[in-house]
Amino acid sequence: MNNRYAVILAAGQGTRMKSKLYKVLHPVCGKPMVEHVVDEISKLEIEETVTVIGHGADLVKSQLGDRSQYVLQEQQLGTAHAVMQAEALLSGKEGTTLVMCGDTPLIRAETMERLIAQHEQSNAKASILTAYTENPAGYGRIIRNSEGLVEKIVEHKDATDEERLVKEINTGTYCFDNKALFEALKHVSNENVQGEYYLPDVIEILKKNNEIVTAYQTDDFSETLGVNDRVALSQAEATMRNRINELHMRNGVTIIDPLNTYISAEVSIGQDTVLYPGTTLAGDTKIGNDCIIGPNTEIKDCVVGDNTTIRQSAAFESSIGNDVNIGPFAHIRPSSDIGDEVKIGNFVEIKKAVFGKGSKASHLSYIGDAEVGSDVNIGCGSITVNYDGKNKYLTKIEDGVFIGCNSNLVAPVTIGKGAYVAAGSTITEDVPGDALSVARARQVNKENYVQQLKFNK
Repeated sequence: MNNRYAVILAAGQGTRMKSKLYKVLHPVCGKPMVEHVVDEISKLEIEETVTVIGHGADLVKSQLGDRSQYVLQEQQLGTAHAVMQAEALLSGKEGTTLVMCGDTPLIRAETMERLIAQHEQSNAKASILTAYTENPAGYGRIIRNSEGLVEKIVEHKDATDEERLVKEINTGTYCFDNKALFEALKHVSNENVQGEYYLPDVIEILKKNNEIVTAYQTDDFSETLGVNDRVALSQAEATMRNRINELHMRNGVTIIDPLNTYISAEVSIGQDTVLYPGTTLAGDTKIGNDCIIGPNTEIKDCVVGDNTTIRQSAAFESSIGNDVNIGPFAHIRPSSDIGDEVKIGNFVEIKKAVFGKGSKASHLSYIGDAEVGSDVNIGCGSITVNYDGKNKYLTKIEDGVFIGCNSNLVAPVTIGKGAYVAAGSTITEDVPGDALSVARARQVNKENYVQQLKFNK
C-alpha cells in the first residue's frame, strides 16, 4: 500500500459566518468542524496530516494538538496557494495525498477510504470526490469522457447550457499522487478575476500532460456540505444530529422524539436507556444501561451508571452511580460523586459533594463541599453553610445520620455516625456519633399575649 498523507485546508477566516470565532472552530453537535474532519482522517492509515492554518492559528493548534502538523498561510490567495504551504513537509515524497476542507464536518472516513482506494487502483494522478444533486446550480460540474474518466471540471459560470445539465458536481475533496501534485502546483496561475491560485487548475494541468484523472461519486450528497454561513451550520447540525441519534437507536437506545433530542458526537449510551424530549447530552458523557433521562434534562461531561433516572434536571462534570433517582429540577454541579441508590429530589443543588450509597436529599436543599456517608437522610431545606465570604470549608456527614428539616450545618463541621440533628438547628460544632443535637432556642408560649397588642384597634 502507498504511503498516505492528508492536507486539511483550514485557513479561511469565514467572513460569511459573521463571527469572532474562527470558522472551522464553530461546533457541530458539540465538536468543532475541523475536529470532525481530523477525527475521521485518523480512522485511515495516514502517515502525516498537515493542517493549513491562518486566522486564529493558535486556537486551531490548541484544539487539535499533536494530531496534526501545521503550516501557516499568511495571505489567503486561494486553495492551490494553501496546499503550496505544505510543500516543505510533503514535497518529493512517494504516495497519495488527500486534500480536503476543514469546514466539511459531515464527511465520513468510509467515503475518504473509497476515494483513496479507487485512486490507487486506477493508477490515477488525481481523483475527485463527486456527488449527484438535482440542483447543481453554483457547483463545478464534472465532465467525463466516454471511458468514464474525468475530462475536466467546469465552474457553473463558465459552463455551456449542455454542461449545466450535468448533475455530478465537484465537492472540493481530492486525492493526488503526491509528487505530481506539488509539481503541478508550480504551474498554477493566478490570472483570473480574483487573482487567486485555484486547486481545480491542477486537474487541468494534469490532463494537459495526459495523466489519468478519476472521480468517485458518493451516494450521500449531505456529507459533502461545506459550511460557509450560519444557515449551512444549522443544516450540518441537523444532519449530524440525525446521524448520531440513528446510531444510538440502532444500538438499542429508545429516543422518544429524535427531533428534540441533542446528543454530542462523543457521548456513549447503554442499551435499553430511554431518552425523553428536550434531553441534551454533551461533552464526554457516558450513560449506562436501562436509564431514564429527561424530559428537559441537560447532562454534560458526566458518567451515569445503570438503571438511573434523571428527570428535568441538570448535571455537569460529575459521577452518578447505579439505581440513582435525580429530579425533578435538581442541579448536580461539577466535581460531585453520587453513589448507588441515592435520591436527589426536587430543587436540590449538589456541588463538589460525595454521597454514599442509599443517602437521600429529597427536597429543597443545598449540599456543597460535603462528604455524605451512606444511608444518610437530609431533611427538607437543609444547607451546608460552606462559605464565609473568603474561603470554602468542608462538611462531613457520616453514615446513618438523620438531618432534620431546615438545618444549617456551618462548616467546617462533622456530624458523627448515627447522629440526629433536630429540625431547625444551626450546627456550628461537631456532633458526636449517636448523639441528638438541638441548636435552637427553647420554645416559649406567652398566654393571652395577643390581647395586649394594639393591632386593628
